[in-house]
Formats: sequence, C-alpha cells, structure tokens
Amino acid sequence: MNPFIQLGIRHDIVNAISELGFENPTPIQEQSIPVLLTGSNDFVGLAQTGTGKTAAFGLPLLELLDFEENHPQALVLCPTRELCLQITNDIKNYSKKMDNVHVVAVYGGASIMDQLRQIKRGVQIVVATPGRMLDIINRKAIDFSKVKFVVLDEADEMLNMGFQEDIDNILSTTPDEKKTWLFSATMPTEVRRIAKKYMNEPFELTMGTKNTGNANIEHEYYIVRARDKYAAFKRIVDFNPDIFGIVFCRTKIETQDIAEALIKDGYNADSLHGDLSQQQRDKVMKRYRERSLQLLIATDVAARGIDVNDVTHVINYSLPDEVENYTHRSGRTARAGKTGVSISIINAKELGKIRQIERTLGKRFVKAEIPTGFDVCEKQLFSIVHKVHNVQVNEQQIEQYIPRIMDEFKDMSKEEFIKRFASIEFNRFLDYYKNAPDLNASVEESGRRDRDDRSDRGERGGAPSGPSAYTRLFINLGSVDEFNRGDLLGYICNTSKISGRSVGKIDVKGVYSFFEVPNEDVEKVTIGFKDAEYKGRPVRIEVSGEGTSDRRESSGGGYRGGERREGGVGYRGGERREGGGSRGGDRNRNANSGGGGFRDFSGKPREDRPERKRRF
Repeated sequence: MNPFIQLGIRHDIVNAISELGFENPTPIQEQSIPVLLTGSNDFVGLAQTGTGKTAAFGLPLLELLDFEENHPQALVLCPTRELCLQITNDIKNYSKKMDNVHVVAVYGGASIMDQLRQIKRGVQIVVATPGRMLDIINRKAIDFSKVKFVVLDEADEMLNMGFQEDIDNILSTTPDEKKTWLFSATMPTEVRRIAKKYMNEPFELTMGTKNTGNANIEHEYYIVRARDKYAAFKRIVDFNPDIFGIVFCRTKIETQDIAEALIKDGYNADSLHGDLSQQQRDKVMKRYRERSLQLLIATDVAARGIDVNDVTHVINYSLPDEVENYTHRSGRTARAGKTGVSISIINAKELGKIRQIERTLGKRFVKAEIPTGFDVCEKQLFSIVHKVHNVQVNEQQIEQYIPRIMDEFKDMSKEEFIKRFASIEFNRFLDYYKNAPDLNASVEESGRRDRDDRSDRGERGGAPSGPSAYTRLFINLGSVDEFNRGDLLGYICNTSKISGRSVGKIDVKGVYSFFEVPNEDVEKVTIGFKDAEYKGRPVRIEVSGEGTSDRRESSGGGYRGGERREGGVGYRGGERREGGGSRGGDRNRNANSGGGGFRDFSGKPREDRPERKRRF
C-alpha cells in the first residue's frame, strides 16, 4: 500500500502524486499531514527549505476543502512570486485527477486584470504574495469571509522582507474561526509573535533543532584578500568542473557586475535580481532549470522560492546581513535528501560572522584552502577523462564519419592519441594558471593587506579612511516608511546627489535611521535634503549626537551592520519586497571604484584569459 494512503490521503490524489515521483513521504509530511487532516488545529511547522513543505500543507487542503463551492476557502501567503507560482503549480499537479479544483496565483509583476478575471470566475485556493493580495483586497475584488484555512509559508522571510503590516491587514479580512497553518525554516521572535497573535494553542512540529541548517550540507569558508576575491571565486569554480550552483551577493549592483564579468570570462552565468522584469526573470530561471546556465548569480530576495533540483554548490560571494538568510541560502542545495556544499568567501574581519553562524546552526565550518593552479589543471584534466569514458555514443550518426576519423589518426599510437586529445582542454588551463599566485590569506595577512588597500585608495582620492573621516547623520525615516538599508541608500543618493560608494554604515530603526557620510559630504547632504519631502511630510537631517564613525562595527562584530563594502562596488542592502527594485536606485552606481571593480582582480588582461566552453 502506498504510504500516503496510510497517512489518510485518498486514491485520486495519491495516483496524481505517484506520477510526479512521490514514493515515500518526507519527515515533515509524515508528521504534519495526519495532524492537518483533522482540520481542528492551528499549526506551526519548522523545517528547512527543500523538505517538502508544499505537499505537507497542499495535500491536506485538497482533502479538507469543498470543491463544489466556488468561493475562496484557503489562502496561502508566501514571500515571492517565484514561490507563489511554484506552490500554485504544485497544488494543480496534486489535484490533476480531481474535478472542479481552481487555484489562482496572485503576485506582482503580472497583469492584475488577468488575476481579477480568474478570481471572478471562481476559486477555492488563492496563493498570493502579500503586496498584490492587499491591492486586490483594497479593490474589494475578493471576499475572504468564508475562508477556512490560512497558510503562512516561509513566514520568517515574509517578516524579514517587511510584510508584517500587510499580513495583519490581510488576515483582518478573514474569519476569526479559521485555522492558521504557519511554516517556517527558522523561528525568530517576530515569527513567534505572529503565531501568538493569530493562533490558539497551535500544534507545533519541529523537524531537527530550531534555526539549524540541513544536515546534508557541508559548510566551508575561504579567507582571501579583498582584491583577490573575484580571482579566488573563479578558481573555486574551476576546481569544481561539474558545479551547478547559486552565487549569492548582497546587492543588485554586485550581482550584475559579477554576472557580467563571468560571462565575459566565458562562463555560463546570468544574474537574478529585483531590477529584472518578470519576463526577464522567467527567462533566466528557465535557462537555469534547463541547466544551460552553470551559475546563477542572485540576491537574497530574488532567490526566494527557487526550487531547482540537484544544485551542487551555494557560494556566498558576500555574507548576508542576517544569520537566518544564511540558512535560506544554504537550503538551496541538498534538497530532497541529497548532499551539497555551502561556500563562503570572506576576509579576515568577517571571521566573527562565520563563528556566529556556526553557533546558530550548531555546525562547525571547515576552513578550506584556495586550490593552486596545478590543482585546478589536474581536476579539469580528469574531468575531461571521465566525460570521455562515460559519453554516450550515437552509433548510427557517427558511423559514417568513422573511416575518415580513423584515416586521420592512422599514423598515431593509442597513447599518442590519448595524450593529444586530453591536452586540448588541459593546455588551456595549464597556460592560464601558469605561475598562478597563492590566493590564500592568513587572518593576520588578510587584515593587514585590506588595511593597506584601504589606505592606498584614500591616497588615490578614493573612499575616505581613518576613524574621523565619517559623520553620523540622523534622518526621520525608518522601517515604518518601508525602508530597508538598500532602499534608504538609494533615497539618500538620489536626494543629495552623492555616490553610494561613499556612504558608510546605515542603521535603520523604526521611525528614524542613522547613516554615515564623509565629513566633506555633510554640507552637500544637508543642502540636498533642505526642502525634501516623503509622502507629504518634511524629511529632517541632523548631525547625530551618538558619535561618528567610532561607532562603526569593529572586526567581526554585530551581524546586522551595514559597513561600507571593501571593493566599493555597491552597498549592503536588500531589494524591497517582491523584487520590485529599490527606490530610485541608480544602476550606474556600478562605476567600479577601487581600480576597475571585479574585472581586474584576476591580474591578467582580458585578451589573455582562456575562453571557457559551455558545460551544459
């Protein structure tokens, strides 16, 4: 008997999921489905991404709803449009052998009129992102008065992205007697608060330890000098010839820069960030799912809800500001019981952040060494050998060419042929990595070199250095105005006409914020904001009485900081909400200060770099 039938799922649904490859329930499904099928409990489920949470709530919904009625009976809220579409498609697939099941995806970046028409035709399950859902509610185009179940999926991410108020407003339109099911990878205090506010003695299920990562993921970190970061990153990629990975950056600008540099260097890469249109995002994701892309370069927000099988590596080109984001990043690999590797490329002062993540996850990270040029060449050589050994021969098509091929090689011995064939790719990497420098940096060396680099930049007229170079300013805008650090950076730069590279730490509070600018820019910022207004109220800028850059974070301290980027290529900050792009963010900020940005880090002119052949 199929194990899902034993859990209480009826035959037509089990037949549908069997065709999708569902053989045995995952631990979260096995534990949660029997509880949810009773329909009598509020529920909190804590489990990592990739553990099958969609089926854990989707299958019980299909059992509990009355599909003879064409009005909304279940609402599923999730943080991003990618996840919204994924959940919608999954539920449709689970129900393909059922009659009259109507599921509508409601998300930004698509035609709201099409979504309204689908709702008007009749729907039982609405899967939505909070922003677009609230828009439709405000148009009085949907009635949630008969909703029986509300599912909050990836609840921690929705709160991290600033959807608390939207969720409150949406849930206020649903009946008090509904059942609320909350699923989350982590359980920060904000999620605990929402559970307490909207639930009555919920059944709580935790798979593994709270706030921990997937046990099947290996965590590694590499310490490099800031100027060597891109070169080290490429060497790690070259050392893993079969890599199929996601590379995380902190900002949209950094994401775009790295993707462009990789493409020019011959890698199959592309970027995914909030400035892309929905059509562009869909095109990038289609290529990645089809594995015509080897590397997907993404921001945290843009990557929410990405569910792609067999991702081998997650690479943290920049560490996230929040520990919880590291858990979500690494959860993109090792899905459905498989194994994966999460790599972080850091400088010495970020060791404190690695230790904090270790404590949160309860896992020890392995300090790895950047491979030498010889190591990379050797790895690439044997990758070619394995591919030749395992290649599938199309006998019918190749047969007509065999006589000419054999004639070409008739005067060559077997050993000579093998050596020449292997050298086609091997020589390319051998030439490129000839005399390749050691990119590893000790903690002391990395800190010293980075300080020297910063000093050099200051002498060249670059970013200011020294503890007295920054002034801390107060601004009467904060998170209640829907600003995060990235949004506020864009707003400051557009209003005062200063470079984003020169802005120091940004500290976003509730109704106000602090940010640091070079002393020589204080007057320019003050003048720029002289008559500024935001949503009809005056914006006030004052020199903070809390000190200047002596308050900036020291090495490895405070994980929520927003200190200035080492390379000067953008700023730590997230995209707002459903990848909608930061306010007025200047895409030309990627002027690559600090001597040319990522593209010069390899130490070789562009024309001397080897061409990379497509892998997939």
